[in-house]
Amino acid sequence: MLEQRILEELFRQNYSEMIHLARVLLGHSEEAEDVVQDIFLRVADSDIPPRKGSYLLAAVRNACLNRIRQMQLHDKVKGMMQIEDEVDLQPIDRQMERIDAIAAYVDKSLEEPHRSIFHLRFDEDLTIAEIARRLDLNPNTAYKYLMQSIERIRQYFKNR
Repeated sequence: MLEQRILEELFRQNYSEMIHLARVLLGHSEEAEDVVQDIFLRVADSDIPPRKGSYLLAAVRNACLNRIRQMQLHDKVKGMMQIEDEVDLQPIDRQMERIDAIAAYVDKSLEEPHRSIFHLRFDEDLTIAEIARRLDLNPNTAYKYLMQSIERIRQYFKNR
């Protein structure tokens, strides 16, 4: 674990540039603060301090790009699983029944690795990259399987 004094010095020297870069890339202050905080937490947990401030800026850029990819994936998935307004207005017990029906359909009807990828994404909230690493798949393949699963679920529940 990094010494408190070194971490504070890194923070004082680099925070304003890091947060500015994250805000520019993400366009959202809270997201930017989360990204920079995550980087400092990782630096604090390491035994070796970064030698240059440019390392921290590169870490911010990479973390922001990952966050953007994650948000784009979330938007794509959300777009494929459009929930009608009438569903949103249903009582919570009806909504829970629908979620239970979807979960049952996934467990009963989806084959592997579709089922595992779906559960890892929506139950464990893993990113496509994390799922791909865990299942030893190419990220594009994991994404394709997830999209196929969502499309099958959407088609099955389209008129139900």
